[in-house]
Amino acid sequence: MAKRTFSSFEIFLIFLLVMMTGITVALLSLLFITSGTIENHTGKYRDGYHIGVGRADCTGQVSDINLMGFSKTGQYARGILTRLYSRAFILAEPDGSDRVVFVSIDIGMVSQRLRLEVLSRLQNKYGSLYRRDNVILSGTHTHSGPAGYFQYTTFVIASEGFSNRTFEYMVAGIVKSIEIAHTNMKPGKIFINKGTVDGAQINRSPTSYLWNPQSERARYSSNTDKEMVLLKMVDLNGEELGLISWFAIHPVSMRNTNHLVNSDNVGYASYLFEQEKNKGYLPGEGPYVAAFASSNLGDVSPNVLGPHCTNTGESCENNISHVILFQASMCVAMGPGQDMFESTQIIGRKIYDKAKELYESASQEVTGPLASAHQWVNMTDVTVWLNSTHTAKTCKPALGYSFAAGTIDGFGTLNFTQGMTEGDSFWDSLRDQVLGKPSEEIKECHKPKPVLLHTGELLKPHPWHPDIVDVQIVTLGFLAITAIPGEFTTMSGRRLRQAVREEFEAYGMLNMTVVISGLCNVYTHYITTYEEYQAQRYEAASTIYGPHTLSAYIQLFRVLAKAIATDTVANLSSGPEPPFFEQLIVVRLGKGYWDPYETHQTFLTVEKYEATSATWQIIHNDASWETRFYWHKGLLGLSNATIQWHIPDTAQPGSYRIKYFGHSRKQDLLKPAVLLSFESSPSVFEVITTW
Repeated sequence: MAKRTFSSFEIFLIFLLVMMTGITVALLSLLFITSGTIENHTGKYRDGYHIGVGRADCTGQVSDINLMGFSKTGQYARGILTRLYSRAFILAEPDGSDRVVFVSIDIGMVSQRLRLEVLSRLQNKYGSLYRRDNVILSGTHTHSGPAGYFQYTTFVIASEGFSNRTFEYMVAGIVKSIEIAHTNMKPGKIFINKGTVDGAQINRSPTSYLWNPQSERARYSSNTDKEMVLLKMVDLNGEELGLISWFAIHPVSMRNTNHLVNSDNVGYASYLFEQEKNKGYLPGEGPYVAAFASSNLGDVSPNVLGPHCTNTGESCENNISHVILFQASMCVAMGPGQDMFESTQIIGRKIYDKAKELYESASQEVTGPLASAHQWVNMTDVTVWLNSTHTAKTCKPALGYSFAAGTIDGFGTLNFTQGMTEGDSFWDSLRDQVLGKPSEEIKECHKPKPVLLHTGELLKPHPWHPDIVDVQIVTLGFLAITAIPGEFTTMSGRRLRQAVREEFEAYGMLNMTVVISGLCNVYTHYITTYEEYQAQRYEAASTIYGPHTLSAYIQLFRVLAKAIATDTVANLSSGPEPPFFEQLIVVRLGKGYWDPYETHQTFLTVEKYEATSATWQIIHNDASWETRFYWHKGLLGLSNATIQWHIPDTAQPGSYRIKYFGHSRKQDLLKPAVLLSFESSPSVFEVITTW
């Protein structure tokens, strides 16, 4: 038999066939291995996560301390409408290998000092279990909580000092809520849902929004983010544990004329949800925890009737300087109610109603591994890549003229207006004499912002603004929570979400849901887009690191997203650690006044007499929306307390009494003062009927 020979072409075909067969076998083997890995990986989460929820009081002082948010002189706390709470959620992988903590706190914003102290106490108790990378602290941004818990001089001045009492109440409440959540952890499942909230918000700087490119604006149906993202948490038996909701709205339904400590519209939504789920419990009690957290709310107002001139009733925007001295305050945004209390309830109920709808229909389960990434960054010195060939820099902090104008939700009191792109010789001269002149470098870097306060160059008694800022992302499967150290405007939030989502997709993590969680970890005022910055309304004047601040954050959060997606978080540098200052300027308390400085479980109760058991049953406390506690400073160390019960139509006929719980200061000659607790109750009264 003749020997078979092959041509060069046939040999090439045989070689190609063998190679293709080998490649096919390799790919099939890889697919088999990978599919097995994926099956095992997702199988780990088929039974969900370990979930713990906790809530703790962090109210603190309710008198003689500034309320934080409006920075209005004389807006001191003089009582309480609702309590303030820290709501903690711990989510852990079934084997406990990784976990994340999200805490929503009824305060104006989280200060750096607050976060550092909380992390220190957690480390002392739990070691390395709860860390800077896996713990997010987020403020709801109520403007009706106490101030005084900051270390940077700008905020210390706004607070009229540092209050160690308030600081301790807040730290203790936050830590306690995490401890409760840690103790209550159990296997459970998380479900996610999204929906549109209508009629609850407007953009308070619509002319700034219009500076963004038309092509970008055309992609969105509104100049505010109307979407609510909600997480529903249940245990494996279906028992409801809690929820976290993110929605962009300023909690300023309670105006800058308010003096009662309260959690505003988002707090009212929490109140309604927790009361519904914790049947038979007083407000602030019961196992179910509902957090309504902040998002990209920078230019979003709940005062949906919009700004109107108080003297003419005409619509306005307090735009540029077309007002005379002291008249910018004539342009004020109005809520939907007859007063701020009703407006708070209306907006809060809209948020609650949508959350309830989303909660009841939530069916998409969140599964997948947990991860977290964090860095400290010197935000005064970030090189921003504008494109492949051009860069820009962030700036040392500075506040512009329109910062002093305030907003349509809370106006300033001097002749500053929004939209100022030029300074004023009088104020420049006064600043130069008192604080010194800003450098040409800082003025040039912040253009077109006219610098009013060059805070990045003011270092006494301590720096006026932070240089070192936290950036942080945690992920739960396909959900990414970005912890934002300030107030992003609507379009800023949209750009960041898109950039982070694209970064995840570039490295194989597809279809990620990205949430903006606002007022986290350290406060740095506002973050506008570069285009909005040119308009120099209040939000832009308060973008303290200059026109490229947003681009810097986008760049930094991309780094975190890539690290999570590529499993290289361990290679991230921690960055420069922020300072913890001592010997801060302290708040001067009213000498001799003790009642509202001392913490109470409640300052009041409303009690109903039950004839069958011959006992008084507590039906309301000072966390109830229906009660109001007013404190009035008197003379010679005396004070007056007024308690109101706004009787709801659900009240049952019967005998009632109101009790007050307070403290008095007894001072005997040549003896130290003694603090004595007391309680009092006026006469019993009858509720006959309600209407």
